Amino acid sequence: MGVADAFDAVAASYDQARRRLVPCFDAFYGTAVEVAAPPLRAALAAGRTPEVLDLGAGTGLLSVLLAAAVPGIRLTLVDAAPGMLTVATGHLAARGVPHRTVLADLTDPLPAGRYDAVVSALAIHHLDDDGKRALYRRAADALAPGGVFVNAEQVAGPTPALDRRYDEVWTARITELGSDAAEIAAARERMRHDRPAPVTAQCDWLTEAGLADVDCFFKEWRFAVFGGRRRIG
Repeated sequence: MGVADAFDAVAASYDQARRRLVPCFDAFYGTAVEVAAPPLRAALAAGRTPEVLDLGAGTGLLSVLLAAAVPGIRLTLVDAAPGMLTVATGHLAARGVPHRTVLADLTDPLPAGRYDAVVSALAIHHLDDDGKRALYRRAADALAPGGVFVNAEQVAGPTPALDRRYDEVWTARITELGSDAAEIAAARERMRHDRPAPVTAQCDWLTEAGLADVDCFFKEWRFAVFGGRRRIG
């Protein structure tokens, strides 16, 4: 079973476990929204509709949060799992948020356009390191001047010992929050597709892609939010 099939199989129930399986949910997603919001608000102030590209959008969780924080944006959601995009469409349509969905893999060309923000949450770690670096270059090229790239991501520890510790802490936290053995087993089965990389390496790759002001804005063990902006001029 491939990555898209694995997530399609749980599309209908995927959101129900998010706050358990992402123990730092509010800070994690909240930081991603805070980093993405300024150029979106600047576009609104300039009298135009802010354009957002959500890579590996899944059920549209990050897109919904962005639309709530900055009303008036227009979203393009990319994912390889049609069932997940169907759920995302339902969420956004119910809120009256302008959007389009694109069924595509993260290795495919990005939808044409110039975006004020390119965002992603818990998706790019399914690519190998070369795939991540290539996607970061394409994401940087897709940004409008002053636009931001934000990745809310699951990352690897910088050493094997720390990576093991990340997993120990995650397992303990999700158990405290109510994940049972079946939910943990299902999450670990999906995690067989994961190819996480350390956050420091990924920030280096964003700099190599030409982005400025690259930083890690939030990190709690294996969950990190990092990104950068496209220079103006």
